[in-house]
Amino acid sequence: MSETQHLDLEKAAAHLLEECRMVLPGIQALFGFQLIAVFSDGFRRELSTGQQRLHLVAVVSVVIAIALVMAPAAIHRLREPRSVSASFLKASSRLLMLGMVPLAVGTVIDVYLVAIAVVHSAAIAGIAAAFAAVAFIGLWGVMPLRLRL
Repeated sequence: MSETQHLDLEKAAAHLLEECRMVLPGIQALFGFQLIAVFSDGFRRELSTGQQRLHLVAVVSVVIAIALVMAPAAIHRLREPRSVSASFLKASSRLLMLGMVPLAVGTVIDVYLVAIAVVHSAAIAGIAAAFAAVAFIGLWGVMPLRLRL
């Protein structure tokens, strides 16, 4: 049986905002690489028009993830700069977790596209993307729910 310690609102908010700060640099790095890819010669040469559009879907997914993960800090700064409420924690936790969905989607799409460019096989690229999707679902969805039970 695991031990649980309940935090007061201030500490819980600090933990939540720190989690957002931990996730954000990775998302921003991914976004930077996505943008750089578009301006490389290989992007147009290696990927079909449909695959380039799929990359746009991945970029937009990551932008949505950035907005969702940064939202708790903006909400806190604009709405409750000198206080913390349970409703802020609940809404911000949901925003952070919602942000992980488009992040996973964008990353899985990019894994597929990178695999296409490297191995030139849609089947192998699909397998690579499926492995990435299973990893995200397992580590970000199934495992936390199982540990909570």
